[in-house]
Amino acid sequence: MPTVRDLLLRKGTHVVSVTPDTSVLAACELMNERGIGGVVVLDAGGRLAGIFSERDVMRRVVTAHRPPADTVVGDVMTTNVVTTDMDAKVADCRALMTTRRIRHLPVVSGEGLVGVITTGDILAYEVALQEAHINELEKYVFDTR
Repeated sequence: MPTVRDLLLRKGTHVVSVTPDTSVLAACELMNERGIGGVVVLDAGGRLAGIFSERDVMRRVVTAHRPPADTVVGDVMTTNVVTTDMDAKVADCRALMTTRRIRHLPVVSGEGLVGVITTGDILAYEVALQEAHINELEKYVFDTR
């Protein structure tokens, strides 16, 4: 069964992050520039402090009528962050993300944060596996040696 380690080997481990004192406006500009739906929030020691996502913007900034330029991410981020580890099965992560209704899952190890996987990453990974499997089956069935 494929693991998070396998997925991160394909995807990479680059993490886009901000600090709790980053303005919501700056975080949103970064997310827009990178074409992503959320950023990891790291404290001064580089440890995971939370996640700031489009959902946080809608629920805690826009509907609360907070000015994005004057609101800091630390005041509106999600702090009860669900995480996983490198050895977790991709299928288990997909089920966890579906059950918890989350789209971003930080990957942690003894050294701290090592990456982030998203629902989109899981979908792309599983589609690639299925395509490879289909190609192998087609070669087996239609091989004309």
